[in-house]
Amino acid sequence: MWLSLKGAMFSVVFALLSISSANAQQSTSGELSKSQAASRASNAENGRVLKIEQTSTKYRVKVLKKSGRVVLVDVDKRSGKVNKSKDKD
Repeated sequence: MWLSLKGAMFSVVFALLSISSANAQQSTSGELSKSQAASRASNAENGRVLKIEQTSTKYRVKVLKKSGRVVLVDVDKRSGKVNKSKDKD
């Protein structure tokens, strides 16, 4: 029991540090960089980034999942919110 509680505490602390670190890394203009968007998309889909395209409001990231499937992910430049793309390639 003690080990599982210790593991849960570690997970919570790690998650909080990751969130604060991601917020601190935003540029002074308040927008995410390309590498930050790639990292968020890769983590969200548990895969490897193949390509990143940029528009005025978002990054569109092509990710190769561990299953071999390729998905498109949109990352909002301002909020950093990650959404699966509705468009198909």
